[in-house]
Amino acid sequence: MVRVSVGASNPEYVNARVRSRRASLFADEDYRKLIRMGPSEIARFMEETEYEREINALGTRFSGVDLIEYALNQNLAKHFDDLLEWSDGRLYDLISRYLRKFDVWNLKTIIRGIYTDTGSEEIETDLIRAGELDDRTLDRLLEVDTIEDAIEILSGTLFYEPLSGAYAEFEETETLVALENALDREFYEHLLEDVGQSPGQLQPQTLPQEGPMGRYVEFLQAEIDFRNARNALRLARSGADLDPAAYYIDGGVLFDESDLNRLVADYDELVDHIAENKRYGDRLSGALGRLRDADSLIQFEHALDAALLEYADTLSSIYPVSISAVLSYILAKEREVENIRAIARGREVGLTESEIEEELVIL
Repeated sequence: MVRVSVGASNPEYVNARVRSRRASLFADEDYRKLIRMGPSEIARFMEETEYEREINALGTRFSGVDLIEYALNQNLAKHFDDLLEWSDGRLYDLISRYLRKFDVWNLKTIIRGIYTDTGSEEIETDLIRAGELDDRTLDRLLEVDTIEDAIEILSGTLFYEPLSGAYAEFEETETLVALENALDREFYEHLLEDVGQSPGQLQPQTLPQEGPMGRYVEFLQAEIDFRNARNALRLARSGADLDPAAYYIDGGVLFDESDLNRLVADYDELVDHIAENKRYGDRLSGALGRLRDADSLIQFEHALDAALLEYADTLSSIYPVSISAVLSYILAKEREVENIRAIARGREVGLTESEIEEELVIL
């Protein structure tokens, strides 16, 4: 949903609605119940929750994991459309631009699907239509067979030039890292520009301005920092002969390009680097403990997701009537959807309960 923002911002009203929605999210104990269920039981459990409308509407066409996934994605899009419907003025602008993250998600999903020769119906199952790209564009992207054709369809959007620029490197390396990182960079650069921040102007260890907007910038910096940490570890474990600095996203406070080159090969030092930063070390003691205990890439990535959610909650408690509370809710709702999806998929392929639990982000 995209519209022209009008009027003054209304954070008090939006945050009151967000608090109500946040209270209805699944608790960690609900996930532990779901782990013991099969896909049909999970769908029935969801029917007794706020997913009732989606489960009932889709139940005549889909079943099992497909029903669960379509219901999750439709519900997620509905909730974020509601956020935009409730919001006015500058708050609407900030939320709508942040929700472009789902354009990035959808484009990555489509590009990966083309790369792995996955069928369009299977790709569509994973799309979350909550960004600014309209349904017609997404449907056209599902019809093409090559990444180059997909990029051409995006002509006129903010993602066309960065993907076009990264395509030559994709052809040379035959990995998707360059394309995916180009999407992430474009997304974060636009977010920072929207709040009057040029990524190159942000200095490591420098706190942003005080007040609600300062906390919003601080949240964006944390997302960029954790994305850089994730990329560093992925590159280190990929075995590919790639320069980590080439995949650095500017705008955070935790790393510069030389830091990534130094830390990419040393997991313990990477975690120490995060912990020694005053901003994160003082606020994320529990999450940093999970980072230290992670013994696989997926566990590390889940620990980063938990750390970002914990950090967003902290910022929203400092300024409860600001966009920070909205961002915290968006992350929490994403976590719910991803956890339910992981449980359903894990049960479908026969993973054990302990194996499924390792796939979850549980605080």
